[in-house]
This record gives sequence, structure tokens and C-alpha cells, in this order.
Amino acid sequence: MRVATDIGGTFTDLVCLEFDQESGKPIGVRVGKSDTTPANFEEGILNTIEKATIDLKEIDFFAHGTTVVINALTERKGAKTALITTKGFRDVLEIARCNRPDLFNFNFVKQAPFVPRFLRFEVEERINYKGEILKSLNTSTLKAIIKTCEEEQVEAIAICLLHAYKNPEHEIAIAKEIAQLNTDIEIISSYEVTREWREYERTSSTVLSAYVLPIAKRYLSNLEEKLNKNGLRDAPYIMQSNGGITTINDVKSNPITMVESGPASGVFGAIALGKVIGRKDLIVLDIGGTTAKCALVENGQVKITTNYKIEHSRTKAGYPIQTPVIEIVEIGNGGGSIAWIDKGGKMHVGPKSAGAIPGPAAYGRGGENLTTTDANIITGRIHPDYFLGGELQPDYHNIENASKPLCTALKASKEEIAKGILRVANANMINALKLISVNKGHDPRDFTMIVIGGGGAMHGADLARELQVKELVVPQNAGVFSAFGMLMSDIRRDYIRTSVISLNQDATNVITANFQDMKNEALVNFKKDNYEEAQASFSHYADLRYMGQEHYVKVKLEGLSSANFLEDVIMTFHKEHQRQFTFQLDAPVELVNYHLVAEVEVDKPDFPQMKCSGKQVEQAVFDEREVDFDDLGKQQTSFYRREGLEPGMNFKGPAIIAEKATTTVVTPEHDVSIDEYGNLILTL
Repeated sequence: MRVATDIGGTFTDLVCLEFDQESGKPIGVRVGKSDTTPANFEEGILNTIEKATIDLKEIDFFAHGTTVVINALTERKGAKTALITTKGFRDVLEIARCNRPDLFNFNFVKQAPFVPRFLRFEVEERINYKGEILKSLNTSTLKAIIKTCEEEQVEAIAICLLHAYKNPEHEIAIAKEIAQLNTDIEIISSYEVTREWREYERTSSTVLSAYVLPIAKRYLSNLEEKLNKNGLRDAPYIMQSNGGITTINDVKSNPITMVESGPASGVFGAIALGKVIGRKDLIVLDIGGTTAKCALVENGQVKITTNYKIEHSRTKAGYPIQTPVIEIVEIGNGGGSIAWIDKGGKMHVGPKSAGAIPGPAAYGRGGENLTTTDANIITGRIHPDYFLGGELQPDYHNIENASKPLCTALKASKEEIAKGILRVANANMINALKLISVNKGHDPRDFTMIVIGGGGAMHGADLARELQVKELVVPQNAGVFSAFGMLMSDIRRDYIRTSVISLNQDATNVITANFQDMKNEALVNFKKDNYEEAQASFSHYADLRYMGQEHYVKVKLEGLSSANFLEDVIMTFHKEHQRQFTFQLDAPVELVNYHLVAEVEVDKPDFPQMKCSGKQVEQAVFDEREVDFDDLGKQQTSFYRREGLEPGMNFKGPAIIAEKATTTVVTPEHDVSIDEYGNLILTL
């Protein structure tokens, strides 16, 4: 058995693959879904395991993704944190970048740093950008600093010294002395979080990792202990934001790598599915209960970035985190997103969510606000027998009560309000999809869209129609696909180092030597986890720029030992710069960051092919009702059971395809076919 669990903002998902012991082929898939339990996240996982009737003693591989880190950051529920930095740089966090995200938006809000000024301390030392020590470290003030931290009940200390990305010697010395002075305070140094330059971004990343360090360590330790107590033999693997899994101990040392673990697994699951069905250019859309996430995959590859921010908006600069994250756009729109009216009388949907408790009004658990899920029920797009996996009948009386304030404010009927909610939600998602495609020089019509998450299939057809995407794929178990994606991920670690050089004749030897040093470090770390050198594979990337530029473009390096290596790299950079920014320069090219991807391949299951029983497509129909398709009108619509659909079947929209974890809306303009893997293929 191989099991993966994914904690979302609303639901905790589980996927279990069972294998035949002799052939090693997958023979069955079990899924589980239960409410996320924010007060005690591991309880939600145990609930899904119990629902899926899984014996932990039979599990050979357990992977886990979680929102614990991002929730602690956004809800400000992390640890009381202090910062130790180089003398003269105490206010780097507060000064930040001094740039407004939207230059002419005077509603800009200056966000408070995670560490107040009285908990930001300085030490005397100085290392230059080459890593040379200009002023030796003076640790005489550390005792007083720790005493203040103890008095203020500080739980974590972030250490970030100037240019420590190049030489961490002083950070190591400070951490060692603090550990001797106090064993209760958690410590993390910047070189453990990022070896990339930019002082503000490094400091922010280290502080945020320290902020979540105690809560993440407690959570992961509790999870490991409870799973072990219930019979799990081996420690679970943890999903990271870079799309790879890693050991639980690795994540405990730097938990910020989990900041976007759930969305990453969904994207990499979609890439694995794309390879199987022959689709390499993908737009992946994951709509959950709280948020919608989207990513673009080109030629089977998704971009990894370290220019990641949380809480970034038109009025907020956000907080940068310099950790490898797949390039995604995330917005506060999901099934539980609340519809509300602003002071000007305009309706919005999200970002506030009803979550799992109280949940949408239809749950009947005390929810007083209309949500996207309620709008889908009002328009008839969710069958009452399949609501919340068939575990609950929609509370129509509560929906009626929740819609009254909006109906009164907008002088509209409940049905008109519901259509308005779906239009606003879809418009928000269209804007997000354009950010990863049109805004970056990609034509959505050249891509296949794969929709996952509980809400992906609900909205996918409307969004694909708006963007003129010709093909939409709804995988098997789309509602829990992020968990499934973890079973398709390899162990991955990213090593990034800043060392600026010009790409001249002597550069090849320097580049080769730097990558070799990084490879040696990776092999040492793999050896700690009992992986041999023969099991590891390496990919080389570099961040390049024209001399004089501030930012850069990531390029994959091929053929390090070839005679034309530098010429090929420069030519690739010119092409990529042209594609992203529509111009090239006749200027020298610099390498800024080395990026080594070190992976150990994990045995991954095949996507099981679906067996045919010879049934007719009409046998899958279980009801016929009127459904409102907005601009396409109200139409009598057949409702199909997903489990009754088999490869080779075809039918035309309008249609609603119901299954336990999600519902697929097929517009009147779409045709549906089922492929050999049981995927729903919707074509315009």
C-alpha cells in the first residue's frame, strides 16, 4: 500500500493505492476526505485514514502535504521570534524594498515586520560580498541578548548576518554559543534557509522560517508519533514547495520549504498524468475550498522560482520567502469563498472563506453567508445526493436565509445572485489564469487544461470556454488529486548559490567547480538519509542577466563539458529573454545564481488503466433536471455517475457528472469522451 494525505484549508484528502504483491501492479484506489481540524491537524489525517478503512501496518510508503506553515504565517499563529543581525542592519526588515506594488494606488498599507524592533539585536562583525572577513565576530553581547529573549519569552531566534550566503562562519559560531546558553529556544541561521543574495529577502525568509519552526516541529513530531503508534512502520515523507518529497527530519530543520506543499503536489501529479496521455503543455488549475491555484507547464516542465511572496496584493508589498517554489498564482477563491457587498454596492467573492466549520450555508452548520458552493447548488449544478460526497443533504432553508441580505442589497432574486457569484468567481480565476499564460507570452489555446481539487471540475468548462482552451481533462479522483500527486513525486533538494561572474572564456571551469562543490554537499546530505550516490541524479540551472540588469532569467544548462557550452548557454538566454520580455540586448551576459537540483527517484505507481464491462453510456444516467448555465440559458440536463462511465464512451453536453469528491459541469458547448485511464476529456 502507498498512501498520501493532503491537508487543505477546508478538507483533508487521502489517496491509497493498493498493489498486487506478485506483479507489483496497482489493483485498486481508495480515497478519503474529511474536515480539516485546525486545532489539531493530525486528527484530520487519522479521521481520513479511518474513513478509508486503512490499516497503517500494511502501508509501505506514506507521503504528506500540509498547510500548517502557510496557515501559521497568514493567521499570525507562529512563535514569538527574535532576530540577530550585523551591526547597522537592524532595520532591514522594516525598511524592506520601499516599493509600492501598484505605484498609483494610495491605499497602500505598510505591513508590520514579523519581529518588532525591540527583539531585533545587533552583533559586531563584517564579511564582504566575496566572503572575506573584514571584522571579526564579537560575541560578548550574546549573554545579554539571550537574557532579554528569555524575559520576553521568545521561542525562536533567526540569525541573518550580512553576506552570510557567501561565508556562514559567523552565523555558525553565534548559533553554537546560543545553543550553549539556552537549550529551549529554537535557532535557525540564514545559510540553512537560503544561500542566495539580497539582504532583505534573506532576512525575511530566515525570520519567517524561525517564526514557524516551533509549531512545525511540534506538528511533525506529533504526526510521526501518532502514525507510529497506530502502526506505521517507516517515517512519513513530506511534500515540499519545489514539487519533491523529502524526509521529515529534513523539513524539521527548515520548515519554510513546506509553505506551498499542497499546490506543488497537484501540479506534479498533473505533469505525470500529462506524460501518460501525451500532453506536455498544460495549464493546471486546482480549486479547493479556500483558494484557487494555477500553474503553467511547458514541454513537461514547470518553472521553479525563489521570488515568492505571501500576502502580496495591489495594496500590500507582501513578505518575500527565498525558497524554491513552483511558479504558481494563488487567489482567495474556492468553494467556501464568501460573497459580500462593499461600501459602493459592488459584489465581491472571497478572499474570506467559510472553511469547513461553519462552512457554506448549505452545510447547515451555522454558516450565515452565501458562498460559491451555495451558488452552484442554487443553479442546480450540484446534485443533492452527491453533496459533500453524499454525506449531507443541502440545507435549502439556510441557503434561503443566507441569500436574503444580498438579494435586498442588490434588489435581485436568489437565482440572479447565484449567477452573479459564479461570474465574479470565474472572472477572478480568469485573471489568475491570464497571469501565468497571456501575461507571460503564452497562448492558452496551445495548452490542455487539467482541473483538480474539489472545485476544479465545477468551474473548469466555463473557464476553458472563456480562454478558448480546446481541451479540458478531469482526472480520476480529481477532488483528491493533490494527494495523488505526492505518490508521483521524487525526493528532491534544491541548492542555490550566488556568485556573479561574466560568461567569458574562463567561466566554464569556474561554473564546473561550483557545481561540483554543490553536488558534494548534496551527496553528503543524501548519505545521512541512507541514499547512495548511484541513486542520485542532478540537473543544472543558472540565473542569467545582461550586465547592468537587476533581475534575471533562469536557464537550464546542458552539456557542461561540451566545446560550445558557453555559446549555447548565451544563445538560450537571449531566446528566453526575448520570449519573456520581447527584446534582446547586445550586452555582456552574467551568471548570478547557480541552481543544482538533486533528486532520488522513488518507485512510482503506473496510472491504472480502466477496465471495460461493455455497459452503455445511458446506464450511467441517474437523473435529469433543469440546470442554469448562465449565458447559455437553463437547460434540461442529464446527471451521470462517474463510476458508471467507461473508456470509449462519448456524449454531448449539457451534462453533470457526479462523483464522491467532486462534480464535473459540462456546458452545452462541450463534448465528453472517456479515455483508457478513465479521464474525462471535454472538448469545445
